[in-house]
Amino acid sequence: MNEVLHAVKDFLISESALHGPLVPLEPPKTFAQKIMDLVDDAHPVCEMKSLDDLQRYVQTSILTPIDQDRTLPVFGDGNPQATIMLIGEAPGADEDKTGSPFVGRAGQLLDKMLAAIDLSRQDIYITNILKSRPPKNRDPNPDEVAAHLPVLYRQLSLIAPEIILCLGRVSGQTILETASPLNQLRGQIHGYHGASLIVTYHPAALLRNSTWKRPTWEDLKLLRELYLSQ
Repeated sequence: MNEVLHAVKDFLISESALHGPLVPLEPPKTFAQKIMDLVDDAHPVCEMKSLDDLQRYVQTSILTPIDQDRTLPVFGDGNPQATIMLIGEAPGADEDKTGSPFVGRAGQLLDKMLAAIDLSRQDIYITNILKSRPPKNRDPNPDEVAAHLPVLYRQLSLIAPEIILCLGRVSGQTILETASPLNQLRGQIHGYHGASLIVTYHPAALLRNSTWKRPTWEDLKLLRELYLSQ
């Protein structure tokens, strides 16, 4: 045994002489760690240890001017241990009044979409990029997105979903940091810091254009297959 130990020691010494001292490999970063690498270390959300802490921060903070005009912040809702996380772009008028995401006509349609693949709100966690409603439901401005993204990233890191479904162009482009159009983003599985990400049409868009329902159904089936394979 001593001879074996001496041989190993001699080998390590010789390797060190050739290549420098051996440095232990660091364990790979988790999904949560990779997401928080996207946030400045000095940002207040880094100190939030739970979704409740983070929600209180959102309720008491003005991160961008539209936060001053909201009725209620719309933080998020659902299962905090969910495997699947849905991300929209911003609250609408109904959400602004209630403080809950996806409660209007688009929310009712979303419930039907989830039920079609044997899921419910109790199975998922759902939120938006913005936690406040933009005036007249316009697209979020870049400065508004930048102000609210750290909150979303902290939500992602605390929930650590395995699957993310982005609802709509703005959500998909923002999360994936791309300018690619929605028709190029949907219909496939994107890798996202170790999670799997799918982009599809926003339920509100389906209320305006029923021809998008068929491709959305294909995306939902892809989501279901991915969920069952986890």
